[in-house]
Amino acid sequence: MREKLEEIKKAAVIELKEAVSKEELESLKIKFLGKKGELTKILRGMGGLSKEERPEIGKIANEVREKIEGIISEGLDKIKQIETEQKLKNEVIDISMPGKKQIIGHRNPLDITLRKTEDIFLAMGFTVEDGPEVEYDKYNFEMLNIPKNHPARGEQDTFYIDDNIVLRTQTSPVQIRTMLNQKLPIKMISPGKVYRSDAADATHSPIFYQVEGLVVDKGITFADMKGTLEMYIKKMFGENVKTKFRPHHFPFTEPSAELDISCFACGGDGCTVCKGEGFIEMYGCGMVHPNVLRNCGIDPEVYSGFAFGVGLDRIVMQTLGIDDIRQLYESDMKFLKQF
Repeated sequence: MREKLEEIKKAAVIELKEAVSKEELESLKIKFLGKKGELTKILRGMGGLSKEERPEIGKIANEVREKIEGIISEGLDKIKQIETEQKLKNEVIDISMPGKKQIIGHRNPLDITLRKTEDIFLAMGFTVEDGPEVEYDKYNFEMLNIPKNHPARGEQDTFYIDDNIVLRTQTSPVQIRTMLNQKLPIKMISPGKVYRSDAADATHSPIFYQVEGLVVDKGITFADMKGTLEMYIKKMFGENVKTKFRPHHFPFTEPSAELDISCFACGGDGCTVCKGEGFIEMYGCGMVHPNVLRNCGIDPEVYSGFAFGVGLDRIVMQTLGIDDIRQLYESDMKFLKQF
């Protein structure tokens, strides 16, 4: 049996060294070490050996197995190395060839203007608050002193999800949520997307951006609002810009006003941008209505506040001379790279 094991070892070494593929190695492994292989047949005959011979023959058999397995492992490593070298030869990259130019995106002028606006108000001590774009009717209208069947609802052409849920038409609901959830005093702005059922054209879009602000504390007056907004206007448009307030009506403020600024294109002389008036309508603003404060659990006899809002798209279009709002949402790189 010892001689037979040596013969198997010699035959295996010769045949395994001649193998040139994984398939051949696998076939030879089965031939010599498989359940019906040469070595297995020998081991099955060990039952006829004496007790003295079994350990010796077993040791030799294990050495033969280890030898065969070692040659198979070396053969697989060698074949793998050859395949890798061949693959590298076939996949040579010519580094002298020009690469493909990567197109790099560009910030939208809406984002640029929004970040500048946030920086100005943050410098004045405001916080930036956020809220859901899918909003309850309660927060979007009723708590802002706009009950059901109020004419202001029709003016905003709302997208309703159901009778109680809408796509917010303004970022004012964030002001309500802030007054309900934060301690006084409050000094915040709420920028973000809003939705109204407008047909898309050069000056209208069903989606646009607003920046609204709110200040609530003891002793807040119209003069505080005027100073705050004038500070923002001068930081955004320049020290020479003039402002004026016109009486207006909003359900959630009393008194209410529209803030106009002198045309940055003509300096107030009158041009096509301001339609010859010398001023451009910019902000809606006013003192927070007492009903709105009461709705949020704030005593209007103790606290007062002011609120304001502006369409960010309007600022961008007017400052950059863009005549079609749709350009801000089409992701046209030729257009965006101008700014």
